[in-house]
Amino acid sequence: PDGSDELSAAGCAPNNTCDDSSFRCHNKACISQRFICDHDNDCGDGSDESVECVYRSCGSEEFRCRDGRCLLSSQWECDGYADCPDHSDELPLNLKCLAAGSLCNGSFFMCSNGRCISELNLCDGKDDCGDESDERNCNVNECLNRRVSGCTQDCQDLTVGYKCKCWPGFHLKDDGKTCVDVDECSSTLPCSQRCINTYGSFMCNCDEGFELAADGTSCIDWDECSFSEFLCQYRCVNTPGSFSCICPPGYYLYEDGRSCEDINECDTGNNTCTTQQVCFNFQGGYICLNPLQCQPPYVAVSDNQCMCSAENPACRSRPFTILYRHMDLSSGRTVPADIFQMQATTRYPGSFYIFQIQSGNDGREFYMRQTSNVSATLVLARPIKGPREVVLDLEMVTVNNVINFRGSSIIRLTIYVSEHPF
Repeated sequence: PDGSDELSAAGCAPNNTCDDSSFRCHNKACISQRFICDHDNDCGDGSDESVECVYRSCGSEEFRCRDGRCLLSSQWECDGYADCPDHSDELPLNLKCLAAGSLCNGSFFMCSNGRCISELNLCDGKDDCGDESDERNCNVNECLNRRVSGCTQDCQDLTVGYKCKCWPGFHLKDDGKTCVDVDECSSTLPCSQRCINTYGSFMCNCDEGFELAADGTSCIDWDECSFSEFLCQYRCVNTPGSFSCICPPGYYLYEDGRSCEDINECDTGNNTCTTQQVCFNFQGGYICLNPLQCQPPYVAVSDNQCMCSAENPACRSRPFTILYRHMDLSSGRTVPADIFQMQATTRYPGSFYIFQIQSGNDGREFYMRQTSNVSATLVLARPIKGPREVVLDLEMVTVNNVINFRGSSIIRLTIYVSEHPF
């Protein structure tokens, strides 16, 4: 009964074939010829109510609405039911109804000429009204036969005559019998965003990013950020109808709009390092490394290596070399993970090598796994949360029992653990 099975949304094609009794609208819709120039936009594009329309004058027994429509009976004025689509036949627009309510209330009948007579005088064979409106169609219930009444929906039998009425969502045409759908979407604008007119009613829809409120007409923002914590890699910011992702300092938003990529300040030049310093980039930031300064008895042999000469007695119990290296590590990286390789660069016959962590592993997050006679791998055994700076002394001990030699070298590895896991 709501006509939803005949809508285009249900897959029904519009009727674009007009017969001789129909009018073809500019939008190719077909309507009855009798709906042309009747004050209703039946086409939907207004082509049936063009400026060339000449609207008829209302008869003496009809009531003229403010919009120019004619009600079939003047008795419908001030009867408590708005028959004019603009409600101009009833209060509060029709102030005449104030007098009518006081004069023709209770058991009185209002004649077509505006006179009030007692309902006891109806259909008594006398012209009490003076216009015979109290003696027309007496004792006839036209509503019993739709062919007689012509009402397309409801019929109300009156003491004298009858009245066609429409269901909610419809209004009566000028013929006083035909009920047509009211397009609430264009007349009352009931929806806050999108409106779909249906047969006798309407439906409200919302734009993407909104959802329909409990009242069925308002649209409220849908907080996508609360729906899932995986929308953004770092932080989700809800916006009306959508959302946006932001990244922490030291990162930029990737082209997918959700991921965060590290800004390499060392490559972009957006850093504060001096010409004497070396810029080292890590995830989410950078650090300016000062020139290497070897502590005696060590001397610099390159920009990242200090050596203690074997000829110096103070060096006999010390590592022969200290090599300075730097690396970055994401916070919370999954474990176990191989993060650094170490191997002997010079091999002596009859020698073997021992790899171990000499210092810096107080939390036991790391261990060395020997992968061959001359190499080992630093393994991250426990997750590390940043931001944090870890300095490990990785020692390679060289042992040669043939010549009774034992010496060591150190890689001083500084690990910059990022604040975020990306």
